[in-house]
Amino acid sequence: MRSLMLCLLFLAVMPAHAATVAEVASPDGKLKVQLDLSGEGRLAYRVARNGQPLIGDSRLGFILRNGRQFLRGLTLETSSARSYDETWEQPWGERRFVRNHYNELRATFVERDHDRRRFDVVFRVFDDGVGFRYAFPKQPAMDEVQIQEELTEFAIARPATAWWIPAFEWNREEYLYSRTPLAEVGVAQTPITLRTDDGVHLSVHEAALVDYAGMNLAKGDGGVLRAALTPGSPAKVVRRTPFSTPWRTLQIADRAGGLVESDLILNLNEPNRLGDVSWFKPSKYVGVWWSLHLDQESWATGPKHGATTANTKRYIDFAAKHGFRGVLVEGWNIGWDGDWFANGWDFDFSKPTPDYDLEGLAAYAKSKGVHLIGHHETGCAVSHYERQMDQAFARFQRLGIDAVKTGYVCDAGQIERQDAAGGPVVREWHEGQFMSNHHQRVLEAAAKHRVAINAHEPIKDTGLRRTWPNWISREGARGQEFNAWGNPPNPPEHEPNMIFTRMLAGPMDFTPGVLSLQGRGQPLQSTLARQLALYVVLYSPIHMAADLPENYEQHMDAFQFIREVAVDWQDTRVLNGEVGDYATIVRKDRNSEDWYLGSVTDETARTLKVSLSFLSPRRKYVAEIYRDGDGAHYKDKPFAFARETRQVTSVDTLTLWLGAGGGQAIRFVPKR
Repeated sequence: MRSLMLCLLFLAVMPAHAATVAEVASPDGKLKVQLDLSGEGRLAYRVARNGQPLIGDSRLGFILRNGRQFLRGLTLETSSARSYDETWEQPWGERRFVRNHYNELRATFVERDHDRRRFDVVFRVFDDGVGFRYAFPKQPAMDEVQIQEELTEFAIARPATAWWIPAFEWNREEYLYSRTPLAEVGVAQTPITLRTDDGVHLSVHEAALVDYAGMNLAKGDGGVLRAALTPGSPAKVVRRTPFSTPWRTLQIADRAGGLVESDLILNLNEPNRLGDVSWFKPSKYVGVWWSLHLDQESWATGPKHGATTANTKRYIDFAAKHGFRGVLVEGWNIGWDGDWFANGWDFDFSKPTPDYDLEGLAAYAKSKGVHLIGHHETGCAVSHYERQMDQAFARFQRLGIDAVKTGYVCDAGQIERQDAAGGPVVREWHEGQFMSNHHQRVLEAAAKHRVAINAHEPIKDTGLRRTWPNWISREGARGQEFNAWGNPPNPPEHEPNMIFTRMLAGPMDFTPGVLSLQGRGQPLQSTLARQLALYVVLYSPIHMAADLPENYEQHMDAFQFIREVAVDWQDTRVLNGEVGDYATIVRKDRNSEDWYLGSVTDETARTLKVSLSFLSPRRKYVAEIYRDGDGAHYKDKPFAFARETRQVTSVDTLTLWLGAGGGQAIRFVPKR
């Protein structure tokens, strides 16, 4: 009797029976998505892999500011399916050709009563994951949608380990990654990477973030991760119908490297809207930057000012001598004197300081086959910048400056928005809807003048570089500068963490190549060879040789790899790796038959065997090897370094020894 009563009680508290109303599978049939409606009209989805649950019942819906919640009382009106398969070409990227192959389900849900409001849910299921979004059609009862919260869930159905950084904290994305059980995740930024106890790797992120608030994830009950949109005013998102939300993405792989090799996020973005973008050249650059973080020079004018005509000419000469296309100069314009942090109203984006001859330096660089790279730090006075940017881009175009590094230095939630000149200033978040639209305005203004954008302190990357290829790179994580003055600096596991987390979102301007291995009174937690490997394992179409010219002159053997390594790729493969531990990546140069290998490890020394089967068969190569020397260790023997060559073919296997905090870089050159 007691057992019967317990059973009846259990049944009484169970939710009303949910029925599957639509489903779709991946092209290879291994992934299946099902949409369910409960008896009270609650909508949920689930994902199975090889017949086993991966994402359990996860609800879908919204809480609105200007209407009832969009959560229950739904019924399926129609559904349709289609398949799609294309191969498209990137103008530059991790690989030249990208296959976009998926099965799509579009299901329309409508309220059973009240105003009969409706929305579509669209699922695209690839062999390597799932993307889904909401689409709101034009409708009388919903002319404007004010979203207070998106109720999207990701109910991880298996025990898992998570790698993540916190959301809504003061230092934006610039935090060290935590590795915790899924149950200990707080409010996390995306991408968040998970590995289930049975070895499946997942990354939760988003694609095509346009005119919408960025999504973070809040830990719910059990294995549930719930969307937490970035705040905005008067609501987190305000849109007029019709509109679609960004795609919510699940990248899925058997191994960590499979996440890196996935093109799912790019494929969920619209094709190139700019057409011919050959005016931008993927390249490497040097410049007045590391000296500023070392406090040897300053952004402000005065005796330590780094952005002087004479100093810039020194960098231009160095770039020309060693084959670097670009020279970045920070602190070149009016506004850096005084307290500019989070106070960018004094910046003038067209007026150089008195000791900086912009026009003359642009001409001098051109005479040397070098291009200046522009710099626009906003100090978060975003509206102030918008009122000047078109004029500034036009001037850069006239001077042959075709790339600009932008910056948004301030604490989280302190973006300054002023809708009308002289009007009130309100505060916004870096990841909010306002900033999503701001970055779009910057891209469009820059594209008009053939200028590419490398955004620092940015909104997160969601693959928009496919649609707007002039968005060439971003920061959006702890970069090299934290090795100058960070407390603590980046540990050896930082880059092996980023490869499988932040870098899944898109390119990062990390600024590697500090061969002095010395910050501001503290050493880098790196070996010499590791600094070379970073050029391969961290993708960006614009890479800095960050160190001072005089430091490169002390390490010319190692510097040779930085001079020669490519930045634009025909193909990319991950040979091995584990999240936060190590990674070995090979990339084929888009403009030659050369291959490059980069391998990095955390604080643990490792021996890794790698097959060279990626090389062309029946062809001999010279392997130019830059490796950790005997006993190399980031703490006490960071400069132990060896350079050697050997002949190899595709049937060979190499043994890579990486010292603690170390790495290895190899260039494979076909023999003629």
